[in-house]
Amino acid sequence: MLYIVATPIGNLNDITLRALKVLKSVDFILAEDTRTTRKLLLKYSIRSKLFSYNDYNKQMKTKLAIRLLNQGKKIALVSESGTPCISDPGYYLVRACIKNNIDISCIPGVSAVITALVVSGMPTDSFLFLGFLPKSKEKRKRLLLGLKNEERTVVCFESPHRLISTLEIIESVLKEWHIAVCRELTKKFENVVRFEACQLKEHLSEIKCRGEITLVMSRKGIS
Repeated sequence: MLYIVATPIGNLNDITLRALKVLKSVDFILAEDTRTTRKLLLKYSIRSKLFSYNDYNKQMKTKLAIRLLNQGKKIALVSESGTPCISDPGYYLVRACIKNNIDISCIPGVSAVITALVVSGMPTDSFLFLGFLPKSKEKRKRLLLGLKNEERTVVCFESPHRLISTLEIIESVLKEWHIAVCRELTKKFENVVRFEACQLKEHLSEIKCRGEITLVMSRKGIS
């Protein structure tokens, strides 16, 4: 059995009782970032063997995981934070398990996408998730320009180093849209700044370009 286990996105107390039970019971834990996961395991005295599973080693580690699973071992897959397989390499292992007729069980929990959407105040009945925005400024501009007639709320991840550049692009191509910059969600310095794209300059001093950032955008705003 492969268990897909959601873990906290910041506050370690957000782990579920079921997730703790599974993490303690499995033979191995595959983690996108072992440093982050090790803090969680230490806090809850979890001694299951921990291995890395990321974009660089996913092919090799997937073959190993499939072999172990076929031997009857139980494995838990965790992301760096939040729900695995959302903008991380976990889906590669899930597909391999499906092809090999290995059972999969998802242990739900925290997701930065849903957390940001809920606190943004934007419409939640229908939304579009874009994952991480392109690193290239031109590609980001083309992508955002293509959203001009999008009726759904849009959620995406962005690097703090590109945040201001991205907001300036949004200001130029989606001027009437509403934005929520959600930073460090569930952590000590959690911060959400809400404004219209055309008001970017008035809110620049409130926007901190550090930590984990999720953007929520909508034509409809919070009115």
